Amino acid sequence: MSKSLTPVEAVDALEVQYAAAAKALSGSVARFLEKGTPPTDAERAAFRYPELRISHAPNAPPPRISRAYGQLIWPGDYAVSVTQPAFFRPYLLEQLGLLVTDYGATVSVGTSDTEIPYAFVLDGSRTIDVERAPPSELARHFPYPQLAAVGDAVVDGQPLSRFDGARPLALFDAPRIDYSLKRLQHYTGAPWQHTQPWILFTNYQRYVEEFVRWAAAKVQAEPEKYRLSCPGGITIEGDSPDPAETALSAPWRKYQMPAYHLLEKGGEGVTLVNIGVGPSNAKTMTDHLAVLRPHCWMMIGHCGGLRHSQRIGDYVLAHAYWRRDKVLDENVPLDIPIPAIAEVQVALQQAAQRVSGDDKETLKKRLRTGTVVSYADRNWELNYQRERVLLSQSRAVAVDMESACIATQGFRLRVPYGVLLCVSDKPLHGEIKLPGAADKFYDRAIGEHLKIGIETIDILKRDKASLHSRKLRSFDEPPFR
Repeated sequence: MSKSLTPVEAVDALEVQYAAAAKALSGSVARFLEKGTPPTDAERAAFRYPELRISHAPNAPPPRISRAYGQLIWPGDYAVSVTQPAFFRPYLLEQLGLLVTDYGATVSVGTSDTEIPYAFVLDGSRTIDVERAPPSELARHFPYPQLAAVGDAVVDGQPLSRFDGARPLALFDAPRIDYSLKRLQHYTGAPWQHTQPWILFTNYQRYVEEFVRWAAAKVQAEPEKYRLSCPGGITIEGDSPDPAETALSAPWRKYQMPAYHLLEKGGEGVTLVNIGVGPSNAKTMTDHLAVLRPHCWMMIGHCGGLRHSQRIGDYVLAHAYWRRDKVLDENVPLDIPIPAIAEVQVALQQAAQRVSGDDKETLKKRLRTGTVVSYADRNWELNYQRERVLLSQSRAVAVDMESACIATQGFRLRVPYGVLLCVSDKPLHGEIKLPGAADKFYDRAIGEHLKIGIETIDILKRDKASLHSRKLRSFDEPPFR
């Protein structure tokens, strides 16, 4: 048996093997496009993802560990195919380090049985002449994306058997990650590599404008520490002329869910994604962002207030979610509760108090905790007579379209989550969103609301270890976070 690799040696080996496989595949595709020469069987055998494997043979009682990841429950082998190991290097080193230190696990690197689809290694500088080599022709000679090989079986607790009997080492394997990385760039318009581990979601462009101004000011004040990545591949640096205006002029309208990334030296920056309106977009974006294993995502958007005591501009801190959107019913049955993450709840409340400057009693009048109900139908009010009794029984305090999906996806995909909404109208009490009143509300409330989300992230950064709650851990969880 070969000696166990250290975490550093293992990640080095993954990088070397992946780079060699990607180079061999892209070079073979280029040759085929130029000369029509397909790869030989021997050449194609090199187009495979590397595989990371750990072995656990305990000879003592397992250590008592309270964290929500980095645990080995069963003896035996754990394995996963790996993509983009250079990007994931800090994550891989952290996860492997915990397993080696706490359990004495042995680490090895080999070649997986999974081929790398050619579309996942071609960059934007290489175009495919469809007249000469349409995708159907390339698929005859090169591995291509197959939906049958991309899925969330591990995430959703479905049995996943391998011929070698190894258990899953991580929630996502290489094809699932590569699929999402391509989707992220397509939907957001910014490089997926720029996504930061602290993520804010919004459903209004005005939050984007406020975020861009805040982020541009950070770049100007500390150019050695920050950069701002915008849709269309535009990056704002300290010497950029009029950085806020340049960022706001980025071609965001070309992308369905534009993203803005405040890149921070050390990798602890903030990403804002405008997911637009509706739970379908919320699911799409969280499905893909989850493969990057962010520390937290939070919804900072608008809602309709359902209580007479609420006023326009008040806040709702969601502590329960009534799922009327139906988007995730098959993945997470409705009778499974979606818990609030205490660390996020506390941080959101602390941030609201700091940013608003209110004392606790004054803040209680503006910030209410309670159940948020999410619909897929924007015109849910037209069904109010049918929904009235259920709304009353639920004790809901606010209604929106995205929050329940954001929270349920966080629960499902093991990403800590939170929701802080701002009341923009009160449909049950005759205060609907009319243009004049809405504009006054936007001007007053958006800046403070966004600052609360950013302040919450600053609070959570101070204790990341406790943020990853054991509430998100299933009975038979893969070792990697």
